[in-house]
Amino acid sequence: MSLDRRALIVSGLAIAASPAVARAKPLPPVPGEMVLGSAKAPVQFVVYASASCPHCAHWWTTELPGVRKAFIDTGKVRLVFREFLTPPEEFAAAAFILARRIPGKYFDVLTTIFQKQEAIYQSEQLFEGLEAIGKQYGLTETQFKAALSDTAALKAVNDRFFKAINEDNIEVTPTFFVNGAPITGEANLAALSKAFAAAAKG
Repeated sequence: MSLDRRALIVSGLAIAASPAVARAKPLPPVPGEMVLGSAKAPVQFVVYASASCPHCAHWWTTELPGVRKAFIDTGKVRLVFREFLTPPEEFAAAAFILARRIPGKYFDVLTTIFQKQEAIYQSEQLFEGLEAIGKQYGLTETQFKAALSDTAALKAVNDRFFKAINEDNIEVTPTFFVNGAPITGEANLAALSKAFAAAAKG
């Protein structure tokens, strides 16, 4: 498929990020974040991740299912997802735009992208791989092209990315916060279970 990749050039990526700052209070909501779980959950689990990041894909497909079953689906934890862009930035931006294009299926589409990320990279057909996922969720080729040519959607992705860098001081993905406190080291089910328990106690 022929696609004008100029519509997906993410400008300003040379901006230097400041060192990460530890926090000890709940993170305020930001425009464009996506939420999974009950709004009444006592614990807020913020995840910064990139659709093009292999480490994010690994965590999302191996650790998140257990976390979701034990904590998110049971109303104990609310996951707040914030988009970040890593190389290839054009792929990450396109993936997030695609996920938002399918009504009510953002996390389903994102999960599929993470599941198929390695195969898409191996094929070296990045946008074609995303188009196939779009078709899986009911988008036609015309609708897919329209989504990736949406300058307003691209600007929104860039705005969220620059906020993450310049205001939230995010440098790498995935990055995690539990009720505002950064998680360092492994973010597996055992480690997160302890962090969630501590956060629930205040």
